Amino acid sequence: MGNIHKTHPLSRGLPHDLGGQTGYCFDFSAVQADEPVFAQTWHGRALAVTIAAAAHGKWNLDASRHARELLSPEDYASFSYYEKWISALADLLVQHGLVTEQELVNTKASQYSPPLPASLTAEKAQKMISTGGPTNRPLQVKPKFNLAQKVSTKTPEMVAIQPGGHTRLPGYASLKTGIITACHGGHILPDSHAHFKGEAPEPLYTVSFKASDLFATAHDKDEVRLDLWERYLEPAHDD
Repeated sequence: MGNIHKTHPLSRGLPHDLGGQTGYCFDFSAVQADEPVFAQTWHGRALAVTIAAAAHGKWNLDASRHARELLSPEDYASFSYYEKWISALADLLVQHGLVTEQELVNTKASQYSPPLPASLTAEKAQKMISTGGPTNRPLQVKPKFNLAQKVSTKTPEMVAIQPGGHTRLPGYASLKTGIITACHGGHILPDSHAHFKGEAPEPLYTVSFKASDLFATAHDKDEVRLDLWERYLEPAHDD
């Protein structure tokens, strides 16, 4: 991987937002269709611990995603997939008072740590993983945009609930024009949910872009479809 400090001109600079940037090398040649679910045994344990810890209800999926985004650029560049997961989980555990930094260093609980109830059984975990967590919610207002309407995107800085906060608008799709191809009703707004400011459901749209408008080397006949929340969009200037 290349220099992680290279920043997309429209990106907030968070290390995960690499779409559309150049100078990075990813090796996909080693990916095999029949490879095991977990390349190493500890990968499965990392997933299990992450799910079990989240069951205490101290944070939500969007907050856990943002915790990974907040890893230092150096760590994000050098860590493997599950190293990112377990490192972000450690930050969340300390931040929400479930463990202390010293307990993590010593790899054992302090005698002063109150015991936590076992809130997640194997049966509950299997059901949770298989069914997921629906994010659709009823809307209090009518969606602003219609099918086939041309819209333009804002920038991550414009839509984030707080500076440097979580958003699902990628930097490469900033200030681009596309056409709405689907409206999915109301869905939890990750930008708010990640910062514990409520679910704040908004209309969620699928917006189709010419691939060449997003990426200079893309083919003119290709398209990219993104699911974008209403706050990310505004009517196209030529409408």
